[in-house]
Amino acid sequence: MKKEMQPDNVYFLGVGGIGMSAIARYYNARHCQVAGYDRTRSALCITLEQEGISIHYTPDTNAIPSDFRPENTLVVYTPAVATTNVEYQWFVNHGYEVKKRAAVLGEITKVERGLCVAGTHGKTTVSTMLAHLLKQSHVDCNAFLGGLSKNYSGNLLLSDHSDLVVIEADEFDRSFHHLSPYMAVVTAVDADHLDIYHTHEAYKEAFAHFTSLIRPGGCLVMKHGIELEPRLQDGVKLYTYTGDPKGQKPDFYADNIRIGIGEVRFDLVTPEGRINDIDLGVPVTVNIENSVAAMAIAMLNGVTADELRQGMASFNGVKRRFDIQMKTPRLTIIDDYAHHPAELEASIRSVMELYRGKKVLGVFQPHLYTRTRDFYHEFAAALSLLDEAVLVELYPAREEPIEGISSETIYNEVTCQKTLTTKSQLIDLLKTKQFDVLLTLGAGDLDTMLPQICEALK
Repeated sequence: MKKEMQPDNVYFLGVGGIGMSAIARYYNARHCQVAGYDRTRSALCITLEQEGISIHYTPDTNAIPSDFRPENTLVVYTPAVATTNVEYQWFVNHGYEVKKRAAVLGEITKVERGLCVAGTHGKTTVSTMLAHLLKQSHVDCNAFLGGLSKNYSGNLLLSDHSDLVVIEADEFDRSFHHLSPYMAVVTAVDADHLDIYHTHEAYKEAFAHFTSLIRPGGCLVMKHGIELEPRLQDGVKLYTYTGDPKGQKPDFYADNIRIGIGEVRFDLVTPEGRINDIDLGVPVTVNIENSVAAMAIAMLNGVTADELRQGMASFNGVKRRFDIQMKTPRLTIIDDYAHHPAELEASIRSVMELYRGKKVLGVFQPHLYTRTRDFYHEFAAALSLLDEAVLVELYPAREEPIEGISSETIYNEVTCQKTLTTKSQLIDLLKTKQFDVLLTLGAGDLDTMLPQICEALK
């Protein structure tokens, strides 16, 4: 961000969120004074504290640093923090500049060249892949990621010379409408967040509007065949991509796909020719499609064929995205953030194919009452692809209960071998089961149990 746009102090309401913490680190690295509030002292918050950011965990206006005055302080908040929060109210009533996280990212894309990755699913993996491809190449980049990159042990990448910035473009609450992309990716427009959008048509309209924000001279890289009519300005190019073209010919696609136990290799076909023998560092089949999108944008920004090969082979993945927790000759444990039916199906199909002939047991924690209400049929169909499914209690996040909606709503329609249990009983239950691969799924807090699960099963 240009110096004249930089505030002296930045205060974050909800600083421990994955997206918020990246912006906090960005300003901290640029020598602003940074402080904030969060309701939970998570591992991410502890890391921010170690980096010199002051955080408190009970709403208290007296805890706001005294030198954070209206004339020299930007306040950034996330929709996860209620506008009834006493600190939020205090800042609004005392004349501070208060902006949503998305609006701050939007300001950054006005002065940098934003590479913005949007879509119902895949955006965290694609944006993290893209950032790694650029970072390890001669091109370089900055990046605000929606997950923790295992290559860089964080969610923020900074460059002292590149004006490219990779941003995960979040459609929740129409946040991505604040952005001014130089280039954009749209991975999928499957219905989601219907508590915000109400209909699938309104959801797709939000993505169409997002495509209209791409700056002339840039481009859109869009998944081939998705239900989206892009609304591009004059001077914006359109490219399409896919993992497996199935006879059709988008601009970027994978060909000659070879899948072995724990290994995926393919050739990348581009408008400029073929790049042979791409090895996936995280070898699951859904990452074929993700990597094609990431490599398309990287290539359009000057990354060479050799750099693409090296970058994909050295990509270590994203925490909680096909995240291998344990691998022994007897047992493999994988954690995945999948929380939408399409993500769940893609994750399960990828693992079942990669470990063909092995027994795969999946543990799923549904995320949000509204999402469960809207998609319980689809969740059940995806889980039924497993050899065996276990469901634990629903993770509500920001929502209040909805009568008649729970994990049991999904469980009742699952057709494979199944068990309904609680998190407190899960480890004892798993000890009684026979399986070769354990796949934990969901965007809740099931991942906090993984150390105990691995210890109990090793």
